[in-house]
Amino acid sequence: MSEIVLYHNPRCSKSRAALELLQSRELAVSVVPYLETPPDASALRELLGKLGLEARQLLRTGEEAYRELNLADPALDEEALIAAMAAHPKLIERPIAVCGERAVVGRPPERVLEILQ
Repeated sequence: MSEIVLYHNPRCSKSRAALELLQSRELAVSVVPYLETPPDASALRELLGKLGLEARQLLRTGEEAYRELNLADPALDEEALIAAMAAHPKLIERPIAVCGERAVVGRPPERVLEILQ
C-alpha cells in the first residue's frame, strides 16, 4: 500500500479523529499541516481529480473568507474557486486523506478508512 497523506488541521476535532484512526491501524501517515504549507492551485486540481469533486464541493462555506470573497456567486468558475482556496487555505474542507490515486474527505472521520479498501 502507498503511504497515506493526510491534509490536516490540528485544531479541527474531525481532522484529529481521522489522524488517530489511521495511526491506530499502524499505517504510515505523512501529515501535511495545510494551513502552514497550503497546496498551490496545481496541487488542488490534482486533489480534486482524486476526490472526484468540483472545487465548490471542497469549499468550507461557513468560513468568513467565503462570505468576504463572495464565493457563493454562481458565476465564479473552477479556476476562481481554486485560486481562492490556494490563497485562503482555511476554505479547504478537511481532513483529506490521499493514498495513491484515491482521496477522500474525512467527514465523518471514519471515511478516511475508505481509501484502505
